[in-house]
Amino acid sequence: MQIIDDLVAQARTALGDQLRAVILYGSAAEGRMRATSDVNLLFVLTRFEHVDAFREPYRFAQAAANVTAMFILESELDAAAQAFAQKFADIGRRHTVLYGDDVVANITISRGALVTRLRQVLLNLTIRLRELYMERSLREEQCAFTVAESAGPLRTSSVSILELEGRETLQPKEALETLVRELHRPELTELLPHISEAREERALPAGRAAAYLFATLELAGALYERSLRLQP
Repeated sequence: MQIIDDLVAQARTALGDQLRAVILYGSAAEGRMRATSDVNLLFVLTRFEHVDAFREPYRFAQAAANVTAMFILESELDAAAQAFAQKFADIGRRHTVLYGDDVVANITISRGALVTRLRQVLLNLTIRLRELYMERSLREEQCAFTVAESAGPLRTSSVSILELEGRETLQPKEALETLVRELHRPELTELLPHISEAREERALPAGRAAAYLFATLELAGALYERSLRLQP
């Protein structure tokens, strides 16, 4: 993508020798982007100084290509990987180095950290979705947006659960489908294609949006219950 190539070039110019690496991760790194997908970037720096010249290029990329980024010091990588274990586990699985060295390739995340963070993510999502159901379920477009935004954490959490259970590593979408099949709950099986629909079209079937948002909440809770059975 030309916008991202330009952004990396501008980062190299603006940030100079403090720029250690630029890493693309998530669906964009796999070539699975959709029109509504975020472009997730990790900027690894030796220090965070003299960054003002990069503000405007970054703001432009945000607006033009849905770019989101983390700016992390190299000295913070190990600590960040433990604190945000699930995110960094996903980065480790799905990333492409756009500039510099592959500084995430050798990060080791402890099983305990991954189990703890997995539970935090799923519990937080469950609690947050209860609030959002109360706030948004009367507006179908807001239901669709909420379901779409929930897809990422639900799918990456499913990958983590399967890996922690000692099972095959699957792509995030396939991992979620696998766990939903094992739940034997028809309303969650029915939800699955509509998660993709919400992500791709920011829409859900008329008259069913609130039900699908509620099912998304139920799915988050079911995955959280599953995570409680994992040994740290």
